[in-house]
Amino acid sequence: MSFCEHCEGQRFDRAQVLRALRAARKNVKRASASYETLCAAIKTVRELEIPHLEYSDPPSDTQLVH
Repeated sequence: MSFCEHCEGQRFDRAQVLRALRAARKNVKRASASYETLCAAIKTVRELEIPHLEYSDPPSDTQLVH
C-alpha cells in the first residue's frame, strides 16, 4: 500500500515517537510506575489509526477518507 506524502510523513512521525518512548522505557526500572506509564503510552501510539485524507482539487471543504 502506498501513501501520499502527507500521510507518509504522519507515519514517519509516529515511528519517531515510538522510538523515543522505547528509548525512554529502557532508562527506567521495570517495576516503576514510570515504566508502566511508558508501556501504556507506547501501546496507545501503536494503536492510533492514521486516516489517509484525500483533498479535492480545487480545494474545498470536503475531505475523502480512504
